[in-house]
Amino acid sequence: MKRKMIAMMMASALCVSMVSGCGSKEAETPTEAPAAAEESGGAEEAAESETSEEAESAAGETVTLNVFAAASMTETLEKIQGMYGEKAPEVTLVFNFDSSGTLKTQIQEGADCDVFISAAQKQMNQLDITADPEANEEGLDFVLEGSQVNLLENKVVLAVPEGNPAGIESFADLGTDKLGLLALGNEDVPVGQYSTEILTNLGFLEGLEADGKITYGSNVKEVTTQVSEASADAGIIYATDAFSAGLTVVDEAGADLCKQVIYPAAVLNTSKVPEAAQAFLDYLKTDACMEVFGEVGFSKAQ
Repeated sequence: MKRKMIAMMMASALCVSMVSGCGSKEAETPTEAPAAAEESGGAEEAAESETSEEAESAAGETVTLNVFAAASMTETLEKIQGMYGEKAPEVTLVFNFDSSGTLKTQIQEGADCDVFISAAQKQMNQLDITADPEANEEGLDFVLEGSQVNLLENKVVLAVPEGNPAGIESFADLGTDKLGLLALGNEDVPVGQYSTEILTNLGFLEGLEADGKITYGSNVKEVTTQVSEASADAGIIYATDAFSAGLTVVDEAGADLCKQVIYPAAVLNTSKVPEAAQAFLDYLKTDACMEVFGEVGFSKAQ
């Protein structure tokens, strides 16, 4: 009898164990299913989110254009920047203003540039493989074929500080005792090259250098500042810079003193966004932009 009771108790315990085990498995099943569903749903949501972000990026894609321009274009291009922002809000214009020679060197050394606007043909030719080999001695190839245009014309002028303390009235006065100090651009920048040409044609250059009557600036803005601050009695700068600085112009160089001052512009073949770069260059040729350029003394290149 005792053995029978023990057997019954063991059988009962076995049943309880089996029921418990079954209940445990049944409990696990519903908890695993939601977890799997959650992982699947999360992956789908992530994929949908990524696709949505890509669509938004494509729809509102922004473009950054790096524009290297002669320092004399600072005021006009900054005004045009606002105008172009309304026309092409997806484009961000980033300007680098300096002497054309400095900009050419930066481009040659690998600077990120999409559009180059020089204050003289020399620096553009030095980057254009299609230019005369004598102009492009290094055989550099940075200009996108077919994109180069003559954009603007400027004038080289003789400017004096407020009140004209030295009483200088013309380029001819630079060879007289009226002049104590003349501000010029360095010979490696266009305004300096035009100045050297003028003074050489007048026969004044060697004498002024020998008498220590010349002070130099690394770009036209530096020369303009020296005149504005009356650090020099006069300075040879562009008409546009004289206008922007409110300086008095006493003479303008004609064709007998220096060659025509043309500003060429081009898209670079290293640009990652050549279509956007060309679109901006085309915009600079519009009547709206020419009006802005004309306000400070530029004229459309002929």
